[in-house]
Amino acid sequence: MIKLVNHPMVVFGASFLCLSLSVWLGRAVAKSRYGLEEDTRKDFDTILAATLTLLGLIVGFSFSMALGRYDQRKNLEAEEANAIGTEYVRVQLLPAADAAKARSFLLVYLDKRILFYESRNRSELERITARTAQLQAGLWGAVRAPAVAQPQPVAALAVEGMNDVLNSEGYTLAAWQNRIPSAAWALMVAIALLSNLMIGYGSRAGKGRSFFLLIFPLVVSVAFLLIADIDCPNGGLIQVVPQNLLGLSQSLHAR
Repeated sequence: MIKLVNHPMVVFGASFLCLSLSVWLGRAVAKSRYGLEEDTRKDFDTILAATLTLLGLIVGFSFSMALGRYDQRKNLEAEEANAIGTEYVRVQLLPAADAAKARSFLLVYLDKRILFYESRNRSELERITARTAQLQAGLWGAVRAPAVAQPQPVAALAVEGMNDVLNSEGYTLAAWQNRIPSAAWALMVAIALLSNLMIGYGSRAGKGRSFFLLIFPLVVSVAFLLIADIDCPNGGLIQVVPQNLLGLSQSLHAR
């Protein structure tokens, strides 16, 4: 399920096809059994309304979950930029040679973090993550050596700031992996299929107006597309733009 929702357009196509088939299946079953009798239609309409209400609630809840995770990724991007910018200033407290080394590492690290947000290729993301881990080792070594050589309170500030830089990347990675659970997707899809099946079964549309039955599958598929797009950190159209990291990069390289 997770691999499928990494491709929002595939989610849209697959959901529209499956939901449309469920509508036509319900309609075919109704024709073979002569549809609903008038004395049972009222009960059927009540059950259908309740099912559609439940589907709307679950879709809304899933959209809220995806939007919350998107906002979290945006906030963590800002916190990461703030941590890197603060540490770039704090390394001035180290000896000149160590400060220059730490700053050069921070500039390269900053560029890698921007690529992490902008890249859409999964193999490239893996390479960026591996390179980021190497840079983090270099960053920590750049502040650890002078802090151990001269354990002073000012050096501790640089060490603390570097710790924030490393932690912020970990928080960002955890937020990218925090997705809508597969069980929630499965429940939402199951209720959508059942709803469309019931709509087709209870439809009174004539032969010339049967295309109206495709409207609801289309609407639900668009909702699934939007949820999957927002929930996917690097596979959709709605992405977190690293505007804070880009602004910080322009500022630091200008110096």
